[in-house]
Amino acid sequence: MIKFDRLWKTMEEKNVSTYTLREKCGIDSKTIRRLKANENIETKTLNKLCAVLDCRLEDIAEYVDDSHKSD
Repeated sequence: MIKFDRLWKTMEEKNVSTYTLREKCGIDSKTIRRLKANENIETKTLNKLCAVLDCRLEDIAEYVDDSHKSD
C-alpha cells in the first residue's frame, strides 16, 4: 500500500497549504481527498507535488507492506 502521510509533514515543513495545491498547482479537491485517504493517484500528480514542494518522491509517499495484516 502506498501511504501519503509524509506529504502532510512535508507540506507543513514547507508552509504549503492544500489551498496552495488547489490554486497554484492545479490539484483539485477530489485528488486531495484521495491523497488523504491513501487512494490511487496519477503519477503526473506526484510529479506536480514534488515540483511545488521541491522534494523527492520519498518525501511525500512511502510503501507499506500490508500483505501480512492480521484479521
